[in-house]
Amino acid sequence: MTGLAPDQPKSLRDPAALAARRALVDAPHIAPIRALARRIADERRAPVPDPDPLDGGVNARMLLLLETPGPAVVRTGFVTRDSATGTAANLFRFLAEAGIPRADTLIWNVVPWVIHAPGALNRAPRRAELRAAEPYLGPLLDLLPGLAVAVLAGRFAGEARPAFEALRPGLPVVGVPHPSPTYVCTAPAVPERIRAGMAEAAVILRTSRAGIAAS
Repeated sequence: MTGLAPDQPKSLRDPAALAARRALVDAPHIAPIRALARRIADERRAPVPDPDPLDGGVNARMLLLLETPGPAVVRTGFVTRDSATGTAANLFRFLAEAGIPRADTLIWNVVPWVIHAPGALNRAPRRAELRAAEPYLGPLLDLLPGLAVAVLAGRFAGEARPAFEALRPGLPVVGVPHPSPTYVCTAPAVPERIRAGMAEAAVILRTSRAGIAAS
């Protein structure tokens, strides 16, 4: 990971910050994942955002799986906690509260390409889109040899749990509600469930790191 990580959410609404982030896209730790994104974009004929170069890339120990890239991706080109959206801002805060190191994370989507029409609001993925996305999870996991935990955010991401169990038997998988303001504001229990899931993931990361150090 290179560059100075922001200490506040929505940092990529600043054009200078966005330009600085784009200057990091050739970093070697995200190159294989960018190549996978380009492959998916070519095959699905739709944009696929790049991984954030300030995150862990192939060195990630926690995969955070969301649902689909939102409209903000068209402007930034990244799947990131730093977008100027309420979902990204919530994600930024939940991860910070849990004390999860940014270098340990990779944020991705269960349907990694943009599914909404240009200029339209984002929508939930259709069943056919979820099925079409399934073959791309294995190649992504192949790029993450140090993965210690997967966090599945939202109902549609949660449907990938059987695929994780088949592709990475024994990998801890944590389900949390989606961090969209629509869900977070529904009831106090929703953010608390997200915090609990992130705290569980943080414990797994610490335990995994301690086990590696002791071996």
